[in-house]
Amino acid sequence: MRCKQASIDDISNDETVIKPTSPTLNPSPSPSPSPGLSSPTLFQSKMAFSSPISPSYSSHLSLKHFKANGTKLSTINKIYPFSLLQRSPFLKVDFCSQWERGESSKFSISAAVTSKEYSLDGALENTQLPKGDCWSVHKFGGTCVGTPERIGNVAEIITADQSERKLVVVSAMSKVTDMMYDLIYKAHSRDDSYIIALDAVREKHKLAAVDLLDGDDLASFLSKLQDDINNLKAMLRAIYIAGHATESFSDFVVGYGELWSAQLLSSAVRKNGVECKWMDTREVLVVNPTSSNQVDPDYLKSEERLEKWYSNNPSKTIIATGFIATTPQNIPTTLKRDGSDFSAAIMGALLKAGQVTIWTDVDGVYSADPRKVSEAVILKTLSYQEAWEMSYFGANVLHPRTIVPVMQYDIPIVIKNIFNLSAPGTMICRSSGNEYEDGQKLESLVKGFATIDNVALVNVEGTGMAGVPGTASAIFSAVKDVGANVIMISQASSEHSVCFAVPEKEVKAVADVLESRFGQALSSGRLSQIAVVPNCSILAAVGQRMASTPGVSATLFTALAKANINIRAIAQGCTEYNITVVVKREDCVRALRAVHSKFYLSRTIIAVGIVGPGLIGGTLLDQLKDQTAVLKEKFNIDLRVMGITGTRTMLLSESGIDLSRWRELLSVKGEMTDMNKFVHHVRGNHFIPNTVMVDCTADSDIASHYFSWLHRGIHVVTPNKKANSGPLDQYLKLRALQRQSYTHYFYEATVGAGLPIISTLRGLLETGDKILRIEGIFSGTLSYIFNNFTNSRAFSQVVKEAKEAGYTEPDPRDDLSGIDVARKVIILARESGLQLELSDIPIQSLVPEPLRASASPEEFMQQLPQFDQQLAAQRQEAEDTGEVLRYVGVVDVVNGKGTVELQRYNKEHPFAQLSGSDNIIAFTTERYAKQPLIVRGPGAGADVTAGGVFCDILRLASYLGAPS
Repeated sequence: MRCKQASIDDISNDETVIKPTSPTLNPSPSPSPSPGLSSPTLFQSKMAFSSPISPSYSSHLSLKHFKANGTKLSTINKIYPFSLLQRSPFLKVDFCSQWERGESSKFSISAAVTSKEYSLDGALENTQLPKGDCWSVHKFGGTCVGTPERIGNVAEIITADQSERKLVVVSAMSKVTDMMYDLIYKAHSRDDSYIIALDAVREKHKLAAVDLLDGDDLASFLSKLQDDINNLKAMLRAIYIAGHATESFSDFVVGYGELWSAQLLSSAVRKNGVECKWMDTREVLVVNPTSSNQVDPDYLKSEERLEKWYSNNPSKTIIATGFIATTPQNIPTTLKRDGSDFSAAIMGALLKAGQVTIWTDVDGVYSADPRKVSEAVILKTLSYQEAWEMSYFGANVLHPRTIVPVMQYDIPIVIKNIFNLSAPGTMICRSSGNEYEDGQKLESLVKGFATIDNVALVNVEGTGMAGVPGTASAIFSAVKDVGANVIMISQASSEHSVCFAVPEKEVKAVADVLESRFGQALSSGRLSQIAVVPNCSILAAVGQRMASTPGVSATLFTALAKANINIRAIAQGCTEYNITVVVKREDCVRALRAVHSKFYLSRTIIAVGIVGPGLIGGTLLDQLKDQTAVLKEKFNIDLRVMGITGTRTMLLSESGIDLSRWRELLSVKGEMTDMNKFVHHVRGNHFIPNTVMVDCTADSDIASHYFSWLHRGIHVVTPNKKANSGPLDQYLKLRALQRQSYTHYFYEATVGAGLPIISTLRGLLETGDKILRIEGIFSGTLSYIFNNFTNSRAFSQVVKEAKEAGYTEPDPRDDLSGIDVARKVIILARESGLQLELSDIPIQSLVPEPLRASASPEEFMQQLPQFDQQLAAQRQEAEDTGEVLRYVGVVDVVNGKGTVELQRYNKEHPFAQLSGSDNIIAFTTERYAKQPLIVRGPGAGADVTAGGVFCDILRLASYLGAPS
């Protein structure tokens, strides 16, 4: 669509159109009274114009109206001296009336003929304001014009824009608005330093002009700048003397920043060879202040003034001041903070422009604050409603009211980065409603997430509120009286309570006024309490397609639950453009990252703390090092080891330990172990929503921390058997906590190292099978020993070989005692539903009684050959009957007991056919009664055990949202 101008074809052939021009025009001398138009009053009454009280009017009049009032055409020609009127019965006349203090009516008149064979003076056509999408509106913020170099860059962008017509809205140079407010503050505080501060303002703009301009443009600007500074000095002096600054004084002073930047930019554009004019928008924009921080534009008056301004300053390129405007009484005012965006949108609406471009220092609108969510993405498009919601909830998108002016004309807003011109930016426009674009699914159902910090919840509750009309009205009327801003409201259908959020700085005043207003209701018991919950934040999820898609709320709340985030209040409108939740302030960033990860499939990031960098822990760290890049690239899993601790030394990192050097770093940069500090550090990074502690020790003291870790929302992964085989009451308490929360506790490696023993057992139980018996060789060490305890080999010789191969613990008695197998039996028994203590399990120890108290492992190994004879006899006895010896653990679920002992098996039995350090477990169940379900594989070794732990960590990532 091209710019539309009124032409002779636009005027009806049946009537003459008469309408007013802006009441602010300088009126031309009124015509002398003529027959039929003896006075202004008679003219108004006969022509149905408005009364002298209202100078704005618009009437469409035909020539027959003149004739009906006895007015001759010749008389009209005297009033409107256009010779063409005698040849064409059609005209368009603009009137401007000014009635002040009894002054005479004055009119400004222009005409356009409808006949194509006649044309008016070309000057008239040039001064008429064209409208339409030939206009492009640009807005450049303070950062964009913060330095002379940047102003020059902006001038280049304007020059390169190929639009037919351009209007550019510009803010004050960076920091200047703050400097101007500081001037006012110093002056009304009677601080003499306002004079020095004003000199700094002058110097900043003088230096910018010297860098940018030369010749007459430079001289003109510096002269005008000095005049402005002199005026400001006088005004600030008045404020200084009075010790007070009215709002209009403040607005007038602050607006100078925009005036100077607009003049500088217009001169820079002209220097590039582009003819342009600069506009003081106080001459054009008329607004009605509605509160201390909001104004309503008067579009009719603004349009009239814009047309008047353009008629005097026709140009295809206009540089306009942002932020400032005037009241209907011609008093300078502002559009309040961030009002330059609003200015651009208003000007776009007045011009019915094709596009409004907001230039800033980011590539577009992000799906979340990139300072809090590093994986936030640039949104290609946003609907007007989505942008509105996100800006309301604090997203750095636009001034919340910027959307309104452009919506009614479907004018798109584009957010662009002035420092990255190649970035496509974000377009805000009317939603097309299409689910797919170019065959690809559009962006996430939730377009973006925004947060508001430093809020407090106020909860008014009491049984006396239920069903009582006007209670909510009385509450919010009281809140309004103290000028507090209610950000969110939540009320249950029972009407028992009303909960709402306000800025934390306003909550005391709100609580005080409510307690005063409802004092009687509180004392009588109709209201039970007015409670304040401080230190809260609001998290809002915004998306237009949320309304038509089931399960969005469920996904949001599940993501928060899995990150162990407690929700204090919820609000959702029926349009479903927005779901708002209130959380603790300390949880806000983790909550934001958790929900963003869930909806945008960004990486599932887990902060990992490794406890015990010994054989298993060290192997795990090496495995993590080798696999980290693959997990990030292919599986969107980001495992960041934030800390490693041993018994004496720990290593902490803010961003993640370099696993290729973890041994060196632990040795060189390690500090004294402090478990509380370690846990706090790993858990304390609010940018990572999920934390897991991986206990690779066999320490019961470390296991005692599991309950508090889970209670704090820290997931636990471990091969340590001490917690699950310890005192029954502690085990039951631990599992109860884990089951009632979204915190995960994985311990697959406690029984079968890398074998899926626990998961297999759970699968059988969860699918309704009934466990009858679990029998197995659970120790890889003892499996190796008895697989090699054949022929004439001595038992002590095989144990020594196993120790040298690394299969045994440093003290082989830990394996030979059977206690490790007993712990595994207890774990499986408890998983099967039996409530057994470790002391309930009879254990056949393979450590000879005299050697159980040996001073050292070395001494034990030296004396063990003395007892080879006993086990050799048992082996021979088994071989004589075609059997082998195996050290097994048994869970007898039917009889509710467990045993650990040396048993004999036929050589055809699966237990007799093992090799190396394999483990084997047989599940006898109602489904697998005739043929037990058997799990077999390596059951010992650091690589296998670390692999089992690693698998649990990845299982945790899957539960937390990583794609499976």
